[in-house]
Amino acid sequence: MDDILLIDDDVELCSMLTEYLGKNGFRVTTAHRGDTGYKVALQRPWSMVLLDVMLPGMDGFDALRRIRAESTVNVLLLTARGEDVDRIVGLEIGADDYLPKPFNPRELLARMRAVLRRNRISPDSPATVLRVDDLELDSAARRARKGDANLELTDVEFGLLETLMRSPGKVVDREELSRTVLGRQFDPFDRSLDMHVSRLRKKLAKDGGDDSVRTIRGVGYQLVVDRNFTREED
Repeated sequence: MDDILLIDDDVELCSMLTEYLGKNGFRVTTAHRGDTGYKVALQRPWSMVLLDVMLPGMDGFDALRRIRAESTVNVLLLTARGEDVDRIVGLEIGADDYLPKPFNPRELLARMRAVLRRNRISPDSPATVLRVDDLELDSAARRARKGDANLELTDVEFGLLETLMRSPGKVVDREELSRTVLGRQFDPFDRSLDMHVSRLRKKLAKDGGDDSVRTIRGVGYQLVVDRNFTREED
């Protein structure tokens, strides 16, 4: 069973989701305040945190900031329907995905499974280490490095980097990235992909100040490589 932490002050919703998700292979622990919930999120490894934005004690954004300061755990943000700014801010802070309230539990389950699939490797899949310039990515160990520095990436960021590293110097379109990394069809009105790429770009540029990921307007993204580059793969 996957261990899920649900942080939401709606006790009735928590009870309903605990029962529903329990029937679908998830073990759910609940917290009803942001200031205590983020501490629970950091106490043990969780498969995922479901985090409401509107919480007593501390809002979901501040709770997410505290979580991201110490953990790359999968976080699915629950936002008020129609509040696009909440979704954008949540993604900027580091949420892996979002779902507007009210939602159908089946849609939540589908989103959760899509997020969790990103870091699941089939036992039959060969271990792969990709090297592009000073980037190295180990798919089996879920580890990425730039030069001598480890990259602290969320699962979405890791998936984006892996997909781009498999096609270095080539433009990968948004449709493919959305399907491969986010697990859903591309929606031109959904800013999720752009926000995740933006966070990945900042982490890659943190030390050297370079721009490793280039936006190709209206098409997709490209991992910029050295002119004399030859891709290595173990």
